[in-house]
Amino acid sequence: MARSKEERIRNANQELLGKGNLELVEDVFAADYCLHAGGKTATGLDFVRKFVKQLRKSIPNVRVVDVEILMSSRDTVAWRRTLRGTHAASLKGIPASGKRVEWQDMLVSRFAGGKIAEEWAVSDLAAALMLKLPRA
Repeated sequence: MARSKEERIRNANQELLGKGNLELVEDVFAADYCLHAGGKTATGLDFVRKFVKQLRKSIPNVRVVDVEILMSSRDTVAWRRTLRGTHAASLKGIPASGKRVEWQDMLVSRFAGGKIAEEWAVSDLAAALMLKLPRA
């Protein structure tokens, strides 16, 4: 039975981020996947794998708390996820705090051929990590 776009997004979050199951990357994302975030663009399946590995290394107990579908059309889904975990290792130069963090990401995912081909993302992870740092 074919899964809806919304089901694929929910499953991908649980499997990739929650469990670190990188075997699903090729099933979920198009080979020419493109992410737009923070004024930058990243492409390809290797980027997705590196992102998941890096997040799970820095926040090894990361848990997807919620995936809320905000809007869905023929080939596009706008959605928000809430994640939670303990900041155990440095992430993009932000030293580990050892504290629990919770953050939200807002994404718009465009599908092509049943896979996510392009996404636009905004995340408050950096702010959540910075607010957990010890005061000087």
